[in-house]
Amino acid sequence: MTFKALIVDKDEDGKTSASIQQIEETRLPEGDVTVNVEYSTLNYKDGLCLGPGGGLVRTYPHVPGIDFAGTVDESSDDWYQPGDKVVLTGWRVGEAWWGGYAQRARVKGEWLVPLPQGLTTRDAMAVGTAGFTAMLAIMALEDHGLKPENGPVLVTGAAGGVGSVATAILSNLGYEVAAVTGRESTWEYLKALGASRIVPRDDVSETVKRPLESETWAGCIDAVGGSMLARILGQMKYGASVAAVGLAGGAALPATVVPFLLRGVNLLGIDSVMKPYDARLKAWERLAKDLPMDKLETVIQTATLEDLPRLGADILKGQVKGRVVVDVNA
Repeated sequence: MTFKALIVDKDEDGKTSASIQQIEETRLPEGDVTVNVEYSTLNYKDGLCLGPGGGLVRTYPHVPGIDFAGTVDESSDDWYQPGDKVVLTGWRVGEAWWGGYAQRARVKGEWLVPLPQGLTTRDAMAVGTAGFTAMLAIMALEDHGLKPENGPVLVTGAAGGVGSVATAILSNLGYEVAAVTGRESTWEYLKALGASRIVPRDDVSETVKRPLESETWAGCIDAVGGSMLARILGQMKYGASVAAVGLAGGAALPATVVPFLLRGVNLLGIDSVMKPYDARLKAWERLAKDLPMDKLETVIQTATLEDLPRLGADILKGQVKGRVVVDVNA
């Protein structure tokens, strides 16, 4: 059997290239569940794996795609039977392991979760790692006391994948959402998702000498890191929490410990890659219940495998808005 896959290869000079190929099933990695992939999606990591690699890809040739959803075709894992609908995010699939940019994938059964009731495989990939991470961040903030009556919640990088889904969920749960963006062209888009106000990126991107500013935010989901995160820590209300989900603005944190010591601020690290199974199930159940799919539908663009090299370059330049759903069979 052969099937279509997007293959990324690297030449002797270290330059990568991507092409659509028909490949034999024998080339799939070892695993106990083989899935007929229906949809995948596009994340920042996918952009790296499609292009320069970013240190994520171990060996070439490689099939990227850190997310996929589809139907089990073969299984030696007792938890899954042929015909089951499943979702995969994380576990370094698409990085160290061949991923979802192909019509078939083979993985370990323990990496999969059943498709949540009420969602289609397309819905699941509209959510993808970005939406899954957003839900984990919201759950962590709730676990640390966040409630709608506490005040506004700040979402940085709001027009990106995580930020878009976080904005939609928070608004649906009754929160006042303040969305940070550096692109005026995304203002109406974010308001349609439920943002109550727009915060221009320049307003929070520069560090200040004062370790504390006025108490403004009851919570924050931060996809930027760097100097923006440092600045925001000093603006959090007493006992409030920041869920850190990304580092688009850099990995360094030029901050002081003063917000932690004088205001009891919490900095929560959110990992979606190695999250245990039970926590994954809970997050997906919450997504099926709390994410307004009608709003998400308005921010989806559909792509094919052939579109991915171009879109991968675009997402690395910050030029992809909302969510990309990849129909691998188109």
